[in-house]
Amino acid sequence: MDRLTGIDVFIEVAERGSLTAAADALAMSRPMVTRHLAGLESWLGARLLHRTTRRISLTGPGEAALARFRQMRGISAGLQDELASDDPEPHGTLRVTASVSFGQIHLAPAVAEFVQRHRQARIEMLMVDRIVNLVEERIDLAVRISRQIDPALIARRLASCRSVLCATPAYLALHGTPGSAEALASHNCLTHHYVGKGTWRLQRDGREVAVGVAGNISANDASLLLEAVRADAGIAMLPMYQVHPLLQQGELVALLPEYALEAMGLHAVYASRRQQSPLLRSFIDFLSDRFSSAAFAPFC
Repeated sequence: MDRLTGIDVFIEVAERGSLTAAADALAMSRPMVTRHLAGLESWLGARLLHRTTRRISLTGPGEAALARFRQMRGISAGLQDELASDDPEPHGTLRVTASVSFGQIHLAPAVAEFVQRHRQARIEMLMVDRIVNLVEERIDLAVRISRQIDPALIARRLASCRSVLCATPAYLALHGTPGSAEALASHNCLTHHYVGKGTWRLQRDGREVAVGVAGNISANDASLLLEAVRADAGIAMLPMYQVHPLLQQGELVALLPEYALEAMGLHAVYASRRQQSPLLRSFIDFLSDRFSSAAFAPFC
């Protein structure tokens, strides 16, 4: 068996904790995964994994082997980048993650343009509304909208992202238009699991107003909240990049324009500057140029 492939298989199994998940990630059958593991254990003369019906865990030799194999893969990737440094054309594969709503609206078209410019580049997108562990899930880049980034990670700020309180004309006709931040407490406020679920913070004339909000719908995805708002269910705090055209068309109404909501940063986040490939650098530069352009200005 190919020992390098066996090493890749072992790392995937160790990181994912499942033969089936590793097989899916590698586009390989589960029996083939098993064969590669058996060949690697035979070559090393040691058992690397404890296998039970419920879970897979590393043996002592397995933990030592995983650390060394990760180092080997890092050296291999570094060597490839070094040898490719004279090639001006970015190439290789990037695994990129972002939220579902931002990924659909902005990242997908950005990726499409980037790979058209750079035909040797390939980008795998993982769109989820949760914080992804970049190391465990082998993510090269996360595009995150956040007020604060984990200090253990490296982040480059690409732009600012504003949010807006909005509702439909039909909801406001039935329930009235809030005239102050405090009035939000009497409305059905639809909240995001991770951003202001119980409290919305607004500012006016340099003074912060924290309003306790509640409603009958909460979600982990801004797109779901948007659809609920469009169905006249209530008021939501939504990113401007998502609702701007609906506000322009009059389908939604922006509320309390005299108050400001704290803007969040749009960041390109990655785990290690030392392992930053030419392709990753090129893609981050591309995103920076794109999201600092006039086309993105209405959302900043």
